[in-house]
Amino acid sequence: MIYLDNAATSWPKAPGVTDAITRFLNDTGANPGRSGHSLSIEAARVVATVREQVAALMGAPDPLQVVFTLNVTHAINIALQGILRPGNHVVTTSVEHNSMMRPLTALSDRGVSFTAVACAPDGSLDPALIQAAIRPETVLIAVTHASNVLGTLLPIRSIGEIAREHGLLILVDAASTAGCVPIDLINDTIDLLAFTGHKALLGPTGTGGLIIGPRVNTSELQPVFQGGTGSRSATETQPPMLPDLLECGTLNTAGLAGLGAALSWITTQGISCIQQTCRAHTTMLLERLLAIDGITVYGPLDANLQTATLAFNIRGMSPSQTGQTLDERYGILCRVGLHCAPRAHDTVGTFPDGCVRFSPGVFTTSEDVTAAADAVCCLAGEAAQ
Repeated sequence: MIYLDNAATSWPKAPGVTDAITRFLNDTGANPGRSGHSLSIEAARVVATVREQVAALMGAPDPLQVVFTLNVTHAINIALQGILRPGNHVVTTSVEHNSMMRPLTALSDRGVSFTAVACAPDGSLDPALIQAAIRPETVLIAVTHASNVLGTLLPIRSIGEIAREHGLLILVDAASTAGCVPIDLINDTIDLLAFTGHKALLGPTGTGGLIIGPRVNTSELQPVFQGGTGSRSATETQPPMLPDLLECGTLNTAGLAGLGAALSWITTQGISCIQQTCRAHTTMLLERLLAIDGITVYGPLDANLQTATLAFNIRGMSPSQTGQTLDERYGILCRVGLHCAPRAHDTVGTFPDGCVRFSPGVFTTSEDVTAAADAVCCLAGEAAQ
């Protein structure tokens, strides 16, 4: 079996993840921050350590500004609903995932408007278009770090500088980049960073977070959820300090223990090293796929300008047929269709059928890449007959 669906969920996970989850459940298992006994204190220590790891990996100055969530979608919703009010305007892009577009669409029914700036067909974006879309009522720029369909990296730092020039905040969806692309909250001019643990961070599902930067006025954040935090229990209003303001209820502590193990592995390897490995896979796949007659490859077609995400179609064969044949005949697992990003496919010109997406990961081998390209070559030859 060759797993090329890491953009959906990474597999296998980093060494130590399974053991960390099992160890937490067997040896600790208590609720962090709720009781004063030794196991609860140990559980709280696990959570605090992972907060520190996330902050260190992504250049966040204060670990307490790391709010844990179930996934990046959860984090994006907390950010959008926490900041936006009726009459506000948001600038976003045409390559966003539904985790961004659906909350924005829902908020438009409550008086929030948004403009989706058109990216080029390869997913690239001219920052000047972001600037041109800003209105007097704009309060937020909300963009993905990289397209989950094309892998195209957006110019986050330039967009963040535009946000600062206009006194706006920038929310970045790092679902496709956290763990495989270097991120520095301060140097990259990011105010709110939404991430998930189950993709390139190589951790378990049900983990993720929202990092709140120093430019965000937390007193103006409106919590989406209210509930128990283990702090200020005498009051029936949500505590005003982070992370408690936005983080209530019992955390997925076992999952966070696993995420902590993944973060330790990633830190040891180095993000730059991981990025170079993924770029090597991308370069190999691009060279092979672009050389096959009857194949259309989408995106920037440059490993330095994208994540290890490659979108393509075989002429004369639907994406669904391609994916099914790759799975059943060759044991190659990938993702086909619209990838929860219909606007991105509209931008590329692949709507409504979508495309095939290969997404190798850090544990993919060159043999895997060669076998996948050979299989696509065979299918393209069959489709041409």
